[in-house]
Amino acid sequence: MSPSTKDRRMPPATPLATALLTAIRTNMRQYGMLVALGLIVVLFQIWSDGTLLLPRNVSNIVQQNSYILILAMGMMIVIIAGHIDLSVGSLVAFVSAMAAVMMVNHDFPWPLALVCSLLIGAAAGAWQGFWIAYVGIPSFIVTLAGMLVFRGLTQIVLEGQSLSPFPRGFQNIAQGFLPETGPDTNYHNLTLLLGLCVGLFLLWQEWRDRRRQLSYELDVLPYPLWLGKCAFIVAAVVAGTLILASYRGVPVVLLIMAGLLVSLGYVMRNVVVGRHVYALGGNRAAATLSGVKDKRVTFLVFVNMGVLAALAGCVYAARLNAGVPKAGEMFELEAIAAAFIGGASMSGGIGTVFGAVIGGLVLGVLNNGMSLVGLGTDYQQVIKGLVLLAAVGFDIWNKRRAGS
Repeated sequence: MSPSTKDRRMPPATPLATALLTAIRTNMRQYGMLVALGLIVVLFQIWSDGTLLLPRNVSNIVQQNSYILILAMGMMIVIIAGHIDLSVGSLVAFVSAMAAVMMVNHDFPWPLALVCSLLIGAAAGAWQGFWIAYVGIPSFIVTLAGMLVFRGLTQIVLEGQSLSPFPRGFQNIAQGFLPETGPDTNYHNLTLLLGLCVGLFLLWQEWRDRRRQLSYELDVLPYPLWLGKCAFIVAAVVAGTLILASYRGVPVVLLIMAGLLVSLGYVMRNVVVGRHVYALGGNRAAATLSGVKDKRVTFLVFVNMGVLAALAGCVYAARLNAGVPKAGEMFELEAIAAAFIGGASMSGGIGTVFGAVIGGLVLGVLNNGMSLVGLGTDYQQVIKGLVLLAAVGFDIWNKRRAGS
């Protein structure tokens, strides 16, 4: 038998199973929590006799967790930069109180009140960013002080009272849905059209990324696995679209979160300031020596966090239709937990905005699922604590495995 004939009869050098295992090991950190989210959904879907994925309940999960997901995106960037922010819950309360005072006591039009609220959030973030970046006080101390300051200001502004109601347009930020249009199809037509556009965009992005990686001779998934990944994306988009379209369509707040996810994800991946945030979190001394303006980048990170906290405050107030003194309690811990469950590293420099959303959804589905099956809040706290511990433990184990 000639060598050339022998080579043709040999099995492929990288069989599909081996490639699959290699892909799982390589992307374990990236996709591990996505798989965990899928398992949690399946578990509670069975345990709740199919109630979890009812269209009305899915819309509730999105709207109930929207403000935590918005905070988690900003918190992930803060943690990537190597800092922490303990003040976001109090800032949510303060901004929602200011929005209530502007609209209820002073008759501000709601778009103007919304813009003013975001500016207040930016100013609060700039205040804290100044002390952290330019004075050098640790972020833990500055934001701990901020937590007390903003909570106290909330009590002063509201004088211990709740303020309501808000204009219908402002309430729609958290409670509204896309309008109904088109013929009667038993589904929400705009949601079907939006789902089609999202599916086509994701497939185009996958194809473009694969072509780009191949042009740079980088490792890519074997073709059958890549097709399987595309099929999974299509199935997920179709399932999500049909669930939302069979109730009242896409919630307005979901569009806001999608816009934030795309824009912040793009900035962190493709814009210089995003790469500088990763560099600072990975190795501050080396980044500074390389020319990264660490003070300016740190300052911008906290301004961004302040704006997102203000937006979360407006969404929370719009959902309650009131500004209340107790708003935002424990939100900072929920946002931090979502970021770590979503793959953030304690030492900074690692994590994605998409991961923060996945971490927030894990907590949101856990909360909703445990309520559906009747678990008390005491057990819910225990289970969420164990999930957080497992996520951080996985991060440490993954680092040691990569190091070895």
